[in-house]
Amino acid sequence: MRLFLRLLRYAAYLAVAGILIGAAALGTAYWLISPRLPSVEVLKDVRLQVPMRVESADGKLIALFGETKRTPVRIEEVPAQLKNAFLAAEDADFYNHSGIDLGGILRAVWLTVTTGSKHVAGGSTITQQVARMFFLSPEVSYTRKLAEIFLAFRIENALSKDEILALYLNKSFFGHRSYGIAAAAEFYYGKTLDQLTLAECAMLASIPKFPSTGNPLSRPERAKERRAYVLGRMLDNKFIDRPSYDAAMAAPDNAQPHEPPVEVDAAYFAELVRLEVMDRLGNSALTDGYRVRTTLDAGFQEAANTALRNGLMVYDQRHGFRGAEGHVEIPVNAGTAQWNELLAPWRTVAGLVPALVLSSDANSATLYLADGQNVLLGSEAVQWARRYQDEDHRGPVPKIVADALKPGDVVRVARDSKGEWTLSQLPTAEAALVALRPDDGAVVSLVGGFSFARSKFNRATQSARQPGSGFKPFIYSAAFERGFTPASVVNDAPVSFPDPSRPDGVWTPKNDDDTFQGPIRLREALAKSVNLVSVRLLDAIGVRYAHEYMTRFGFTPEQIPQSLSMALGSAAVAPMAMARGYAVFANGGYLVDPYLVTEIIDRDGKTVYRAEPAVVCRTCPDHSVAPTATATASASSGAASPLSTTAAPSDGAAHTAARAIDPRNAYLVTSLMRDVIRRGTGSAALSLKRNDLAGKTGTTNDHRDAWFSGFNAALVVSCWVGFDDFSSLGRGEFGAKAALPIWIDYMRTALKDVPEQAFDMPPGVTKVRIDPATGLLAGADDPGAILEVMKNEDAQRLATQPPPTDEAAKQHEAYDVF
Repeated sequence: MRLFLRLLRYAAYLAVAGILIGAAALGTAYWLISPRLPSVEVLKDVRLQVPMRVESADGKLIALFGETKRTPVRIEEVPAQLKNAFLAAEDADFYNHSGIDLGGILRAVWLTVTTGSKHVAGGSTITQQVARMFFLSPEVSYTRKLAEIFLAFRIENALSKDEILALYLNKSFFGHRSYGIAAAAEFYYGKTLDQLTLAECAMLASIPKFPSTGNPLSRPERAKERRAYVLGRMLDNKFIDRPSYDAAMAAPDNAQPHEPPVEVDAAYFAELVRLEVMDRLGNSALTDGYRVRTTLDAGFQEAANTALRNGLMVYDQRHGFRGAEGHVEIPVNAGTAQWNELLAPWRTVAGLVPALVLSSDANSATLYLADGQNVLLGSEAVQWARRYQDEDHRGPVPKIVADALKPGDVVRVARDSKGEWTLSQLPTAEAALVALRPDDGAVVSLVGGFSFARSKFNRATQSARQPGSGFKPFIYSAAFERGFTPASVVNDAPVSFPDPSRPDGVWTPKNDDDTFQGPIRLREALAKSVNLVSVRLLDAIGVRYAHEYMTRFGFTPEQIPQSLSMALGSAAVAPMAMARGYAVFANGGYLVDPYLVTEIIDRDGKTVYRAEPAVVCRTCPDHSVAPTATATASASSGAASPLSTTAAPSDGAAHTAARAIDPRNAYLVTSLMRDVIRRGTGSAALSLKRNDLAGKTGTTNDHRDAWFSGFNAALVVSCWVGFDDFSSLGRGEFGAKAALPIWIDYMRTALKDVPEQAFDMPPGVTKVRIDPATGLLAGADDPGAILEVMKNEDAQRLATQPPPTDEAAKQHEAYDVF
């Protein structure tokens, strides 16, 4: 007995000594580690990474930018069932302990001693995991574990339990770039937290342990095992009852990827916004939870997408079927699993769905889609599919369906206007469309190509294409400043100019149809897009003067050639620059800067930026002269971000757009462009049944570019069609045929509920009667006289001119008339 008591006493001494040594060691460790521990006070105002949200003007989601998907939630927004699932999975005693689980730590220590491994399960409370998430590296070491414990105590002293749990739920990684419980619920189940079932709560609570290899998409069986474990722990801790447990265990898991519900297809626009916001706020713009409101109109953007894609597909089918996009061998007795595997390399692009031809005969073909549908195409669906040879030649119409479609072919199908499936193909040509408000430059629609997924190159702002005849209105505007009038007569006749750059040393411009009309008034010349008249007009006013004048419309000197070819649209511009230039005519002579971002709001709801664009004020006195090339370079060059708006000073006058040209000049050019639509190359736009439209077609040499730029008082739209490699669109593919239909389809929607608004005649413009043959004023009794508009001083000047003699009339017919 004495021996036993003695041994017991020694054991007590050893225990006390062990405790003292342990305490000393722990104190020493704390003394060594504590100075290096970060302050946990930062957790009181932690700023979790949240992606940047880009919205349309009407609040619809355009894009989310950022490496992480996260939507922070308050603990009050987390249902009790979901909280209990996480507590059961990670730390059932969370609300009772002081930051650590002593039993768990002792178990972990025992396992470490007995197994010799540092990688053992257990021992970390939710508080410790928060410490590790925010302050520590994933390194496995005793020092790191001690630091974690010390930090846990500090966190418990600094924050409430609910605050700690909220940090854990918002910070945890759930796989597939999803951080935080709200993002995980959205991604895996497409639900908000209050919509989750018990089984889904348990599944989500099981993921943070193995976020990459144990989530329900990557390893569904392993994930279901973890879900069962969590449900069992919830039952053991009396968080749920047996019937709820049984029902959740039996529930199937319906997890599948749910990307954020993008409501507006405007990827090209969104990328421009991203670049501008990062330029303003730096790289943190993508992680600090900013909400960016933009000028984009969701309905107009949908109309732009539809018009551009339909227009490109119509053009593409006009030139024939290029055959299957791919061909695969279909195994005998293959089923849906094999067909899906064969279709896997192809993805849907802009509504064009890949399809596998299973069989075909004379009258029909059966196609399989990746969603399990079987589509039957009849002979009418392949009537357009004449074999493409080149842009100007096609083969014969297929006599039977099997001539166009063969088993194993991978082709594209799309729904037509009636909702029926029809054969299609990815267009090889590209297009771009820009629409902006002429009074302030707000960009309401922008499409930079057929599909952003297929090509990130933004043709609306980054391209440098020749506008062809679409540039002529700017030449006419310059001429009206030099004394010409819409009634001025210029001879449409052959002409040659010296040009040392050509082999024969001579440049001989031509009209598109190689015909000549002789003397013709400028109004008629623009309506018919007569090339030689524009060349003679430019020669008369001088290239140097015109080159400088073009900068009034926002073009830079580098974009405009200093030669007579300027008259034929040999400049290098993007649709955005053309829309900006045409806006000067639409708004009565003011230059506006296109812009996209109206407001940037931080995560706390505070506005950190608000656009203050220069706005047209027709009733204000003109406070500035026409802008110079230097002042407009940044907005028209296409470099970096041509769309950003510099926040204006607080002086109200600084927010008024600068006058670029005389309002009378703008009215006269607009008047001519209205005739382009009423009876000229843009007459197809009469289908819109509106009297307030003006615009101009444009086509370049060999039909490499097709344009239509037009407007009314409310909207300016520029549309371009062409190939990225500058190939020809094919014979006959003028702007009126390739680009104008897209413009019309867009305007049909954009102007649907917009009342007609007349282009008011400004003071200083008068209507006069002229002789249509000479362009001179006509007598009151001249039965052939017509009405024309011109500036008062030009009418007075013509009134002082003597009537032409017979000899002068003969010379007028024989020689150039300027």
